[in-house]
Amino acid sequence: MSTKPSLREGAVRIPSGCAIAGIMDRSGERHDGSDVMAAIALMHDRCNGLGGGFAAYGIYPEYADLYAFHIMYESAEARAETEAYLGQYFMAEKQERIPTEPVRSIVNPPDVWRYFVLPHPMRLNMSGLDEAEYTMRHVFRINSSIPGAFVASSGKNMGAFKGVGYPEDIGAFYRIGDYKAWLWTAHGRFPTNTPGWWGGAHPFTLLNWSIVHNGEISSYDANRRYVEQFGYECALQTDTEVVTYLFDLLVRRHGFSQEMAAHIMCAPSWDDIDRMEPGRAAFETALRCVYGSALINGPMSVILGSDEGLLALNDRLKLRALMVGEKGSMVYLASEQAAIELVCPEVESIRAIDGGVPFVVQLDEVARRKAAESPENEPGVQSPASLFTGVAPAQAKRKEA
Repeated sequence: MSTKPSLREGAVRIPSGCAIAGIMDRSGERHDGSDVMAAIALMHDRCNGLGGGFAAYGIYPEYADLYAFHIMYESAEARAETEAYLGQYFMAEKQERIPTEPVRSIVNPPDVWRYFVLPHPMRLNMSGLDEAEYTMRHVFRINSSIPGAFVASSGKNMGAFKGVGYPEDIGAFYRIGDYKAWLWTAHGRFPTNTPGWWGGAHPFTLLNWSIVHNGEISSYDANRRYVEQFGYECALQTDTEVVTYLFDLLVRRHGFSQEMAAHIMCAPSWDDIDRMEPGRAAFETALRCVYGSALINGPMSVILGSDEGLLALNDRLKLRALMVGEKGSMVYLASEQAAIELVCPEVESIRAIDGGVPFVVQLDEVARRKAAESPENEPGVQSPASLFTGVAPAQAKRKEA
C-alpha cells in the first residue's frame, strides 16, 4: 500500500501573523498615504486577506474641533436608526458618505459614512460627564444596541479606514492617497483565533486612540474582565481591542503618561523587581499590585496612535518583530526593515524596538509644551530614563478632582 510522503517540518511557512507600520512627521507637516500604502503592501505575505486598515491623524483640519465618526452600515435601516440616535445626543456640522473606489477583491462592503459632531450641550450637561466620556459611552451604545451599525472611529481630526481584504486593496478602496496626515498607521491582518470581518479589522480605535497589533494577547480574558469593570465593552471578537481600552483607562481616566501606561502593561517580572533598589522595588510592587489585571502577556508588537504622536511597544521577550528608522523629522515603524528602507532609502538610523520598553515619539509642539510643564523632560523621542515622569502630576490631578 502506497502512502503520500508527508511534508517535512518547516516545508510550509506560516508567517508570524500580521504586519504593522507607522509613519510620522514630528513637525506636524502632513503627507499623503502613498508611503504607508507602499510599506504595508511590501509585507503582503504576512497577511491573508481577512483584514487591512489605516489610521490617519490631521486629515480633517477644517473640522479639527469636532468628533469625526466613521460609521459602517450593513443596511439602510441601521443607518436610519443611527442617524436618529445621533440627532438626539449630538449636533452634526456635516455628514456624508466616505468616498470609495470599486476594487475587484473587495466584496460586499458596508455603506460607510462620516459625521462631524459635537455632544448636544443640554444632553451633555444633564449627563454629568465630560465631553470625552459622554462621547465614548454613546459610541459603545451604538455598537452594542443598533444591529448592523458599527463606529469604526470617533476621534477629532483623525479617522480609521478598514475592512476585509489585503491592506493595499483596502487602501485603494478608501482612496487613502487622497488624504494627508502627519501620522499614519497601517495593518495587514492574519487572524488566527478570530473571524475576519469589517469591524474586527485593525486599527481599533476609541476617541483619539488607535491601535495596530501583531501577535496574540494571551492575558485577554483577565484584561477584558478588568476594563469591563470600568464600563468598556469588548464585543469586537478579537483580543486587540482591549489594548486600546487599557490605554484610555490608564491615560485619560487615571491620568498616567502614555509611557507609564505602557510600562504598566509590560511591567517588570517579580524576579527583576527583587533585584531593584528598595525605593524603586516598592514603587514597582505597588504598580503590579494595583494594576496587575492591566498586565499584558503574550507575543505582541503594538503601535499606538494619538493626538500627541505615536508609541511603539513590544512584549518583554520581544517575540514579535518591530523596527524603527528615522530621518530628520520623519519616524518610520514596520514589522520588517525592508518596508522602512523601501519608503525611505536614505534612512539615517534603523534598529529594533527593545522588548518591554515603550518607544514614544511626540509632535514637536507637544514635546515643547510638555518640556515647559516639566523642564527635566527632553523633547522628541523619550528615553527610558523618563519612564516615571507624569506619575506625581497624575496623582495630584486625582487629588484636585
